[in-house]
Amino acid sequence: MVLVVLVAIIAVVWLLITQPWSGAASQSPNAEPEASPSPDQTALSLPVPVGQSPEPTPSATASPPVTTPAPTPSGTATTTPACANDDLLVEPIIDKEAYRSGEKPKLSIALTNTGDVDCTLNVGTSTQKFTITSGSDIWWRSTDCQSKPSDQIVLLAAGQRVSSAAPLEWDRTRSSVKTCEGDRPSAPGGGASYHLTVEIAGVESDGSAQFLLY
Repeated sequence: MVLVVLVAIIAVVWLLITQPWSGAASQSPNAEPEASPSPDQTALSLPVPVGQSPEPTPSATASPPVTTPAPTPSGTATTTPACANDDLLVEPIIDKEAYRSGEKPKLSIALTNTGDVDCTLNVGTSTQKFTITSGSDIWWRSTDCQSKPSDQIVLLAAGQRVSSAAPLEWDRTRSSVKTCEGDRPSAPGGGASYHLTVEIAGVESDGSAQFLLY
């Protein structure tokens, strides 16, 4: 009996030390691998500038919003030309033709590529200019108190027309680089006539948009 008990104790100790079941458990077909994030989980979804077609990016690193054309069939690299001034039509846009007392005009720019080929253009706020006049009197310029102007290069397809994503609001006061933080004279109402002209990338609008203030 003593010999049998001694053999049983030795067997239990051997099983505890070697643990032969541990290898089988790690190789079990039912074991699930540790989850890891897929590339799609970490990819960034970047906004595409107006006039530019979205293209997949190889990584999550943001690149400048400049359109790169696809290579030609022969493999020779090409670049999209800059827009020629003669191929650009710039138009001023207002949301109303007359404004009641206290109503603030909302101003926008429309831009059309009238050429036969696609082209690139800087349409950022650094190249935009809104001007409001009454007769020969310049009442307001958007550049007088502009803060943090930015550049934005976009692709304009041949014949494409784009406009401001959000209108610019005029507070009905006379602008001046010296009065950006202080009180400014209010524009007269009572049916007074005003005109909006715009400019983008050095190209001025052919005409103006007239409106009345009451």
